[in-house]
Amino acid sequence: MALRLLLAVLLLLAPLAQAAEVIVPARDGALTEAVAGAESGDVLILSPGRYIGPVTLSQPVTLDGRGAATIDGGGVGSVLTVTGKDITVRGLIITGSGDDHQGIDSGVQLTKTARRALIEDNRILDNLYGVDIHGANDSIVKGNTIRGRQDRQMNARGNGVYVWNAPGAQVIGNDIRYGRDGIFVNTSKRNIFSGNLIRDLRFAVHYMHAHDSEVSGNISIGNHLGYALMFSDRLKVLDNLSLNDRDHGVMLNYANSSDLRGNLVRGTAGKCTFIYNAHRNLIVGNRFENCDIGIHFTAGSERNALTGNAFVGNRTQVKYVGTTDVEWSFEGRGNYWSDHPAFDLDGDGLADSPFRPNDLMDHILWSQPAASLLVGAPAVQLIRWAQSSFPATLPGGVLDSHPLMQPVQIDTPQRIRTLADESAGKWRDGKTNDANFDPLASH
Repeated sequence: MALRLLLAVLLLLAPLAQAAEVIVPARDGALTEAVAGAESGDVLILSPGRYIGPVTLSQPVTLDGRGAATIDGGGVGSVLTVTGKDITVRGLIITGSGDDHQGIDSGVQLTKTARRALIEDNRILDNLYGVDIHGANDSIVKGNTIRGRQDRQMNARGNGVYVWNAPGAQVIGNDIRYGRDGIFVNTSKRNIFSGNLIRDLRFAVHYMHAHDSEVSGNISIGNHLGYALMFSDRLKVLDNLSLNDRDHGVMLNYANSSDLRGNLVRGTAGKCTFIYNAHRNLIVGNRFENCDIGIHFTAGSERNALTGNAFVGNRTQVKYVGTTDVEWSFEGRGNYWSDHPAFDLDGDGLADSPFRPNDLMDHILWSQPAASLLVGAPAVQLIRWAQSSFPATLPGGVLDSHPLMQPVQIDTPQRIRTLADESAGKWRDGKTNDANFDPLASH
């Protein structure tokens, strides 16, 4: 019995005993030779210099450039392709992918035979796609700097990180800029996308058919659209920032039974939040500030609970067209409205009068835009005065029966405020590429 136990332990330790650190010199063919001759568990340390790709990794090894080694794909295919299990790629500069969208030419491509890959602390620069997680379950893309292409129109570029059918994949703490979408997810589940900084793209996070996942602590600055969450159920959308994005900060489109909590959307030239045919969501503790429209709520969205949110300084707080009342308080607690002339005589933190953000004229102006020419007419002002004096004449729409006296506060770090200030006003000034591009045209 003891002999059998000893043999079992030796068999388990054998791969560890064979693993070694291998220094790879910066000369032609050295990287290919090192990969071909590597044993399971080996750490291939690339000397400072430039190496020629493409390279395929099929053995469970670590490829480490220690921040000073560059792999250049030479404009053909993906620079690094990972096909095996338990492979780590770190500390490299990865550049020079091909231009083929059908092949998803990438800086790093993780195929469906890869499992538990770790791609961390790399600089992935000027590739068509940054990292393609293509069916590679339980893989992690962490702490990378990803800079996409700028030499073509935005829709013709690739994504920073593309996730397809990769349950358990995590994209954490990356700095992603330029290209098409920062993180594009399609047909996946149980994923985590957290702590990423995403700038100057079409969508920061573009999310379709990806259930039971988390989008948390990300920062979107100066994108066409911050977080486009579509056709997905049971999402946790927590503590994200959308600063100076153009069209929408957060969009829920056919997204159901999700938790939208603690997010800040500020300075969007369009809508802070767009809720379209989304049901049974909890929208709580968010701050929607200084947008043209605070929240656009439409297309039969039902059984959503909104409470503890702050609507601050938006040109139009709520855009909602309907004939029935929709209550926007939950268990006796509503939301904060910066344009509500509220008072609180009993000091319980709740306004003593309900708030209705829209009146009959708002409904007319939204459904008949040409009527905006009459907005200053005496007849319009008379209608608005009559509705404020006789509430029974108000139409159906959003009603907050228990408005809050104080808004939720969500702070941003100084470095992020500086980056946001640099992007402020660029959409209104029209001084940017793709200024007339509609990010939702394909949906």
